[in-house]
Amino acid sequence: MAESTNALAFLGELISILATYTTKKPPRLKELERELYGSTDLQRLVLSEVLKIQKGDLDSEGEFWYDYQMLLMNLLERKLPLSEDELLEVIDYFIQADLTVGPVVTATELFLSDRAMSSTLRSSMESIRKQISKGYYGHSEHLRLRHRLDELLGTLPKIASRVDHDEPWTMRLISDTEQMPEPKRNVFCQLIEHLSIVSKAKPSSKWLQQAVASAARIETDQLQKYLTNWILTFTSPRSDVPHFSASLWDVAEPNADLMKGLIWIASQCANDDLIRAIAAAGLSGQKKIPGIGPRSTKVTNATIWSLSQIDNPLAIGQLAIMRSKITNKSVQKQIDKAINAVAQRLEVPPEEVEEMAVPTYGLAEVGLRVEALGDFTAELHVTGTTSTEIRWIKPDGKQQKSVPKAVKDNYADELKELKAAAKDIQKILPAQRDRVDLMQLKTKSWPLELWKERYLHHPLVGTLARRLIWSFQTKKQETPIAATCLEGQLVDSEGTPIKVNDAEVSLWHPIGHDHETIIAWRRFFEEREIKQPFKQAHREIYLLTDAERNTGSYSNRYASHVIKQHQYNALCALRGWTNKLRLCVDDEYPPTFINLPEWELRAEFWVEGLGEEYGADTNETGVYHYLATDQVRFYSIDAAQLSAHAAGGGYGWGQWRGGDEPEPLSLEEVPPLVLSEILRDVDLFVGVASVGNDPTWQDGGPEGRHRDYWQDYAFGDLSATAKTRREILERLVPRLKIADRCTFDDKFLVVRGDRRSYKIHLGSSNILMEPNDQYLCIVPSRGAGPGDKVFLPFEGDQRLAVILSKAIMLADDTKIKDPTILNQIGTA
Repeated sequence: MAESTNALAFLGELISILATYTTKKPPRLKELERELYGSTDLQRLVLSEVLKIQKGDLDSEGEFWYDYQMLLMNLLERKLPLSEDELLEVIDYFIQADLTVGPVVTATELFLSDRAMSSTLRSSMESIRKQISKGYYGHSEHLRLRHRLDELLGTLPKIASRVDHDEPWTMRLISDTEQMPEPKRNVFCQLIEHLSIVSKAKPSSKWLQQAVASAARIETDQLQKYLTNWILTFTSPRSDVPHFSASLWDVAEPNADLMKGLIWIASQCANDDLIRAIAAAGLSGQKKIPGIGPRSTKVTNATIWSLSQIDNPLAIGQLAIMRSKITNKSVQKQIDKAINAVAQRLEVPPEEVEEMAVPTYGLAEVGLRVEALGDFTAELHVTGTTSTEIRWIKPDGKQQKSVPKAVKDNYADELKELKAAAKDIQKILPAQRDRVDLMQLKTKSWPLELWKERYLHHPLVGTLARRLIWSFQTKKQETPIAATCLEGQLVDSEGTPIKVNDAEVSLWHPIGHDHETIIAWRRFFEEREIKQPFKQAHREIYLLTDAERNTGSYSNRYASHVIKQHQYNALCALRGWTNKLRLCVDDEYPPTFINLPEWELRAEFWVEGLGEEYGADTNETGVYHYLATDQVRFYSIDAAQLSAHAAGGGYGWGQWRGGDEPEPLSLEEVPPLVLSEILRDVDLFVGVASVGNDPTWQDGGPEGRHRDYWQDYAFGDLSATAKTRREILERLVPRLKIADRCTFDDKFLVVRGDRRSYKIHLGSSNILMEPNDQYLCIVPSRGAGPGDKVFLPFEGDQRLAVILSKAIMLADDTKIKDPTILNQIGTA
């Protein structure tokens, strides 16, 4: 009794000091702490008194509740040896108070280190286990606590308690494991338990070693099968919206953590199917949820790391596909870092990795894979940048349209892999096309034999390279030779075979060549109906204008446009520019920019948010719907950047920054190739994202504020891209059935129908009807139109196909059935 009274008095003095001091610890407090932590008996007495006081204040926290609580936690963290009764009292309090149970688990582990668990203690620990199972698992700490409790209780974890059940992939994982025989289920449960405990962006060596050791108890083909199914099912949405979100695509945090672990271990045993599943999960992680953002960037980052660890060209190919499809700049940087890591591992420059590691998908020659499946032969043909075809050849050499039944019955796995390869090719070729297109701004060249290996004769990349023009610089000739591939041999623009030995090869660019040379190459592709993978022979050239010489350091060629911000942001990412979404907030933003390390330059395009009314001019998260465009400038690559306030006011060098304002370069100092390619990109941004292209904006958009701009752009002067479009149409239209109904009038393709005549603007594709220039609104459909069936000499200009589709339809306007179009045309 006296000991209890003394302990209570000691506790009262200790708490009174703890509750009042703020910064410097009083000498008396130091004395009391030395006395307390120097005596195990005193600690146990104080612990008992604290528990009595705290249990009495469960419903209404007393004056010193927090101070008592912190003292209790400190006592338990000191590994105080407790009796079973004392431990049970502590557990009982933690359950009643609904507290974090980490200290209790630690105390129990210490208590059981030299004795067996009693039935009473087991019952209390099971209560603790149930308590933490009630919560929403958002933290790896909770998973570790459950794991420690399971070890104490001697029970294997139940997977269903580790995850949110409502996602298709977790439902499949739970179902698959529950159907396994017990020994197999136990092994999988132990692996999954470890995989669910993740806390970092990438696995530690220790974590990975433990995961590999656990996975080694499972047959490789079984592990691959389950991992492929679970990871691939991650790409499916929930069936119902969860209570904590407004989206079917939301990912619960513990599920995202476990998926990370699954993807990490998959890197250690990945076959082709598993590699594809990993990449699919990475792309799914970047699916945008309105008002939230990417579905799960942590899952995407896990796939990037995993693919970079796999020694298989297919994995690097999947990284290239991901980079071409993902617009999030930070994720693109993660992919670049991953490729750099691979390059370091292989001891080659980073830009070499993507060239070296392009998969062939079993193609034995350029664009063709031949595979015997019993009596039938399968031929996988690459028919375009985004298209493939599988042809089935019967024993008699004739072609069969459908998949032979014998192949379906006897070669199901081979058929599945063949179809997967065809789909992969359709995905990776656009990524390779974009990679090669972006080389127009690089000063890259290859020795002839290396170029043949990686481009001309590469089974996959060769399907692109053979439709491009290349420059061959030999030691004997001052002027490079330009050539492309025709029927397996190099030819010039006249189709004459040429021989090249010991040359440096680079991608041909029209700048610097005379008009006749460029026209000759354009005719080469048009007459032979060879479609280039991107504009090369028909590429626009942007030369310095007198107006730009007068302004000196900036170009206003693309100023004063109104563009759609999200569309613009996506285009910037695809072309390698860095842009930040402008929000209607009190903040500063740098210009949109692209670094050009080969030229030691940085190009900038100045844009600002448009509007002042939050909610009307922005979406629900404050992102501006539209931007206003301004100057294009060039700086030294290491020069500091100016900034502009989100609300507008122009770019400037704030006094708060100190130092001298960086000076832009004179446009005349910029190499012509760099100037042309940068202005071409900006022309693309404006040409695609301008509201003037939107046929529904005839009224000027919100409150009619941009009516004049829409009118000027929709039917104004032609950009360089539109002028190129006109040149192409002037050569293509005479070959069409509607040629006698078409003429060209300055900015328009004029089409004579039976009801009216129509003027299609060659820039925006918007339409005016004669004789009164009445506007005709036709919203292009998402499917293929008649213009898509007309041969075009290059890929990538969808508006050219739209113009042709509209022209073909309007030339035969008596067959139009759409009432919205007929009502506008009228009976005139």
